[in-house]
Amino acid sequence: MQKITVLLTAALCSTLLLTGCASSTDSGSKLVSFPGAYKIDIQQGNVITQEMVDQLRPGMTRAQVQYVMGTPLLEDTFNKNRWDYVYSMQPGGKQRTQTTVTVFFEGDMLSAIEGDLRPSNNQ
Repeated sequence: MQKITVLLTAALCSTLLLTGCASSTDSGSKLVSFPGAYKIDIQQGNVITQEMVDQLRPGMTRAQVQYVMGTPLLEDTFNKNRWDYVYSMQPGGKQRTQTTVTVFFEGDMLSAIEGDLRPSNNQ
């Protein structure tokens, strides 16, 4: 009888202690964070700057756009006249930011630019 009491007490204590080690909330976000642990910056996609977008002009060829912006991240299989550039940055575990630019072509010439960055008017 004493053996069962000791085992039940040990199991109860273990359960109570381990619940303090929960690693997520009800929403699924992680709670565990090691103090002083370095978190790297996470960059994904093509780096997109305002200076790059300012160089784009209607009438540029696909090759010229690719020279300025780099290889598009997404080339739509069903719409060959659309290129998508996406860049996301999450600095050291902080909030992630994302920038998108979509360019459209008519034939081989740049016709439109959409997205978070647009060419500035002071050119």
